[in-house]
Amino acid sequence: MTTAGLTTSTKNDLQGGDTVDTRGWTERTMEIGQHAMALALTVISCVRAFDAGAVPLAAIAVSIVFLAWYALGAVRAARSGAIVLAKWWLLVLAGAWLCTLLVSAEFIWIAFVLWLLAGHLFSLRIAVVFTALTYIATVVAPLAHYGAVGTASIIGSLIGAVFALGLSRGYIELLREGRRREELLQSLELAHQNLLDLQDELALTQRHAGEIQERTRVSRDIHDTIAQEISSIRLIAHAEVDRTTDEHAQQVLRQVEDLAAQSSRDVRRIIAALAPAELEDGALTAALRRLLTRLEEDTSIRGRVEVDETVPSLPAEVEVALLRTAQSALANVRQHSQASRVVVSLMDLDGSIRMDIVDDGVGMADPEARKRESESGFGLDFIGSRMRELGGELVIETTPGSGFAISATLPNNPTLTSRQDHLGEADDADGQRTQGDSA
Repeated sequence: MTTAGLTTSTKNDLQGGDTVDTRGWTERTMEIGQHAMALALTVISCVRAFDAGAVPLAAIAVSIVFLAWYALGAVRAARSGAIVLAKWWLLVLAGAWLCTLLVSAEFIWIAFVLWLLAGHLFSLRIAVVFTALTYIATVVAPLAHYGAVGTASIIGSLIGAVFALGLSRGYIELLREGRRREELLQSLELAHQNLLDLQDELALTQRHAGEIQERTRVSRDIHDTIAQEISSIRLIAHAEVDRTTDEHAQQVLRQVEDLAAQSSRDVRRIIAALAPAELEDGALTAALRRLLTRLEEDTSIRGRVEVDETVPSLPAEVEVALLRTAQSALANVRQHSQASRVVVSLMDLDGSIRMDIVDDGVGMADPEARKRESESGFGLDFIGSRMRELGGELVIETTPGSGFAISATLPNNPTLTSRQDHLGEADDADGQRTQGDSA
């Protein structure tokens, strides 16, 4: 068989396709060697046929036919590479070889080329059958022409058949191994490049995560400190302007309230700019958890936050009001309740949000008569006032020995009540600011 046919078979074994790809230097060398061997064995067999008494014209004719068909298959295989055609070409080539055996038994030497080609083009099982049949022909031909066959010829042909078949199959395995190594090397190079890309991406992700973490920390600190303090200043000024009769003091307090409101809006814009969008949701819940964590660290009071899954994203005014309520209530729990547990819960009430803060402390008999200390700064009175401004309410429930419970309810989209409306309702609202029910 030609080297082109051999290469075609090999590449189909390796790639599972019907065409031959570009061949490397080793494959081309094998092709050239195979072509040279086919030509040399055919010429040698023809010369030996002359010496054995064969008709010269017949010997030359069958030799030319064999080499012509061999060359045609080599050229076609190199151009098309169709494995099916290559197999049929080999079968016809074997038929041409049998015709040469009819002229002279000396053409048995060409069988070595057929065995090499069979090992490359056929599967192992078919190649063994093909080799066995052609080997039988190499034994029968001398018997037909000379009436006898030598032991050396039988053994030599057998060794040649086994060697040629083994050589061709071994060559295929070497090509497969080379291809596997090449693919492995390419995979390693690709994996190495992917690893480098992943390292770069990881470094960028880590830097981005660090930036997000720092921005989140700063925005959280501003939200929990400065924003709440400015909100407290605004609420205090709003409450005191209703209580004083000094017109100059009222004017100053209104200016303070307006400045605090503007500052609060500026701080919220800063917080919104600093906080990543994906971390904005759940800010109130996170702040409540931090408050309870600090409470647990400073006291023996255990805290828990319970949040309904249906609680929506809340406006800044609602979050600030609820957080300040929680800060004031937890400050009372820390200082006065003698509690061991406190639970903060957030619930969605169809358009409103309710926050309950319940402890298991000593409670009190009359929430209306609770002592108000000047140094406490921002207490439940101002919380109640803030709730009313936002269209909500603050309810206190407590009895001696049964703990203390605060329930703050606000609409999800509140509208701040104007000072003029609030002044007209202040007296009525004062009487309803707190309610005490027996638990």
